[in-house]
Amino acid sequence: MLEIRHLRSLVAIADAGKLATAAERVHLSQSALSHQIRALEDHHGLALFERTRQGLQFTPAGERLLTLARSVLGEVSAAERDLQRMKGETTGELRIALECHTCFDWLMPVMHAFRQRWPEVEVDLVAGFHAEPLALLKEGRADLVVGSAPKATRAWQVSPLFRFEMMLVVANDHPLRHKRFVTAKDLADETLITYPVPDARIDLIREVLTPAKVNPARRTAELTVAIVQLVASRRGVAALPSWGLQSYLEHDYVQAVRIGPKGLWSELHAICPKAQAARPYMQDMAEIIRQQCAQLPGIEWLA
Repeated sequence: MLEIRHLRSLVAIADAGKLATAAERVHLSQSALSHQIRALEDHHGLALFERTRQGLQFTPAGERLLTLARSVLGEVSAAERDLQRMKGETTGELRIALECHTCFDWLMPVMHAFRQRWPEVEVDLVAGFHAEPLALLKEGRADLVVGSAPKATRAWQVSPLFRFEMMLVVANDHPLRHKRFVTAKDLADETLITYPVPDARIDLIREVLTPAKVNPARRTAELTVAIVQLVASRRGVAALPSWGLQSYLEHDYVQAVRIGPKGLWSELHAICPKAQAARPYMQDMAEIIRQQCAQLPGIEWLA
């Protein structure tokens, strides 16, 4: 018989696209999740998935159960929020600081969904560029940071969101545009355009250029659209998330090239003080981000 745990597993598989990642999200081993799915298939006498080169694909039977899962789990979440309201635990303030500045591209639908679920909670953004976002949490100036995982986690509740590939953005006629991937050496004579943040928070510099002792010329811009415009105008190159480049690539404004043979990958996490993590709306924010970002191109889910 169908149970809530089965529905959660189906949604995790749909969001992750990989059985191993989905198993981690529902806190099962991969073999246990496989056994759970096989039991469902045996019970109904229908296959729920097909394995393809693109990953697991839902069959019509699987799609029907997935539709049910999203509907039922949505109702369960709504009921749980109503119970929290009855206990008077739904008022408060949620001040969000972003370490990843291209997050603004998907933040609007996230904020909209959050306000619909938690209308009693005051939501605000901590504006500006912050050299140390976690300091805002320590000083009580923010309640949640969306960014890379902290090295020390004792004071923080860290909820993994997703990982994404950083791509080198170049002008349409740039010599590097046809390369299968670029290396640090390829960037030695380039001008690197970045956000005005410390080098330690720039993946390309920290993971690729500094280890290779490559130090290209630099300039900064505060807005993603400004960075892309500078690149398109042949003022330099930049490293930006693949999902933040989609519209620019579709309009042929710029080109994107992989960084390194396996790509340069970064992660996003939702971080808050452990003392605040028990707030129901705080717990829900990470799930809303995952739901709203499920269709972003080039992301992989973190458990």
